[in-house]
Amino acid sequence: MWQQIQMTVRAEHCAELEALLLEAGASSVTLMDAEDQPVFQREPGATPLWGTSTLTGLFPLEQNLKALLATLQFHPRVLNRDSLQIEPLQEQVWERTWMDNFAPKQFGKRLWICPSWQSPPDPEAVNILLDPGLAFGTGSHATTALCLRWLEQANLRDKTVIDYGCGSGILAIAAALLGADKIHAVDNDPQAIAATVDNSLRNDLPVDKITAYLPEALPKLQADFLLANILAEPLHELADQFATLLKPEGKIVLSGILEEQTESLLARYERWFSLDKPATEDGWVRLSGSLRA
Repeated sequence: MWQQIQMTVRAEHCAELEALLLEAGASSVTLMDAEDQPVFQREPGATPLWGTSTLTGLFPLEQNLKALLATLQFHPRVLNRDSLQIEPLQEQVWERTWMDNFAPKQFGKRLWICPSWQSPPDPEAVNILLDPGLAFGTGSHATTALCLRWLEQANLRDKTVIDYGCGSGILAIAAALLGADKIHAVDNDPQAIAATVDNSLRNDLPVDKITAYLPEALPKLQADFLLANILAEPLHELADQFATLLKPEGKIVLSGILEEQTESLLARYERWFSLDKPATEDGWVRLSGSLRA
């Protein structure tokens, strides 16, 4: 049995309160979105944070937390001081709980994302077996779903693809299973590189079909397709680099964009690309287009 204390804090105060909980004997401290907000990343490689986060400290049930609770109830950085309380938690098999909530999902007519521990609903479809582990990308978020639906209807046969910000490798693997010849997957998180390689092998892809790199290791090349499901600010900064990574008339797909960020990104990319009408889902936007010859 365990017990927890949850508090609401601003992003700039998370580290201070996390240190306080750990010093008080917390076995773990986790951060979650407190207000159903989009997550913002100020620059490529930075740690993304929500503006307001729920900070949870997990403690052994036998630990006396009265002094800690009193401290937090008077702490100026805690936003929900009046509602702070200690809550007991029942033992759970957390891995099983998470696995039970990850179900197969269809994108377009023929593409499915399936948990690696379940049999695909349609064995004749294009099935991606996925174990996301520590990297982002299961198809459940609108940004990824928008990209998967675009890929499902694209002609990728024998094409070269760059997946910039590969996360779990979901888009790279989808491109490979949909006929792409070679995929270059890029991410600044080594855990994402490991997840992409592991998920690629889980889908029985040849070892040289998808090559994963940290950004500085990506070789000079010109691809037929470039996918970037990241966030608006890195997309702004990478626009001129992306233009050099595509062949003339090569296709680009951008996601991780909020509706209110669309106009500025359109203006940024129209310097190099002929862009299609934006696609929107749940407040998120996908941009696509072709590099001008």
